Amino acid sequence: MAAAADTGKPKTSPKSIKFLFGGLAGMGATVFVQPLDLVKNRMQLSGQGSKAREYKTSLHAVASILRNEGVRGIYTGLSAGLLRQATYTTTRLGIYTVLFERMTKADGTPPNFFMKALIGMTAGATGAFVGTPAEVALIRMTADGRLPPDQRRGYTNVFNALVRITREEGITTLWRGCIPTMARAVVVNAAQLASYSQSKQALLDSGYFRDDILCHFCASMISGLVTTAASMPVDIVKTRIQNMRMIDGKPEYKNGLDVLVKVIRNEGFFSLWKGFTPYYARLGPHTVLTFIFLEQMNKFYKIYFLDS
Repeated sequence: MAAAADTGKPKTSPKSIKFLFGGLAGMGATVFVQPLDLVKNRMQLSGQGSKAREYKTSLHAVASILRNEGVRGIYTGLSAGLLRQATYTTTRLGIYTVLFERMTKADGTPPNFFMKALIGMTAGATGAFVGTPAEVALIRMTADGRLPPDQRRGYTNVFNALVRITREEGITTLWRGCIPTMARAVVVNAAQLASYSQSKQALLDSGYFRDDILCHFCASMISGLVTTAASMPVDIVKTRIQNMRMIDGKPEYKNGLDVLVKVIRNEGFFSLWKGFTPYYARLGPHTVLTFIFLEQMNKFYKIYFLDS
């Protein structure tokens, strides 16, 4: 009986550990890339409405934030960023890992690329729904510094933001923009998680890489590049809908398709990838750090708890 039991799939960490490691990996990465997230959000809001563009470039945004808000200002919204990872990334990586192992055959053969993409889309949409309240708080906190003092919301931390939003605007406001956020997450996770797994597998099969940090770094950089290219059009739709104005009493855009049509018609097809470099500068390092932290935590858990 014991021998028969040993012929099954190799031992893996419990589901709770998979969820925990996913969240911790995302939170660890956020500590390093929060300034990039702040700059990205400020750049997306720059020139909103009829206002002149506040920031010419990403470097100009960084200099302006440091000059007007100090060094601490560059980490504005960190608590919201951490909570977003604790909810969104914990859910998406946990669900992805659990489904990935369930779809892996008894002989260790992993799911094919399309199944990985489907798993990634499911994990991403679920994680986005869970993480939307923290994302709403994050966007508001990172945008606050660009407003005149009398118009700032002045949230002291993410929990203060969530409580005040619920009390002042209703609990449903915490899920404002949930649909485009979930749509973006579907694309991001299908591209990121599937391309990471596929890239890592291809690098290992090449014979030039071992399953170490260098391999994880290269696979993450490839994954970040693929994810940026795939998700930018959806991200532009999400951003424009969340920040759209009312013109003559009507919303600026009817829906996501209307955003795409207007951007292509008025700004050109390649405007859907406007800001590719700063977007990748934020997404790339976060992808790299998240997967490196996740791989290392899984490695040490296996050494000290599964193999001991």
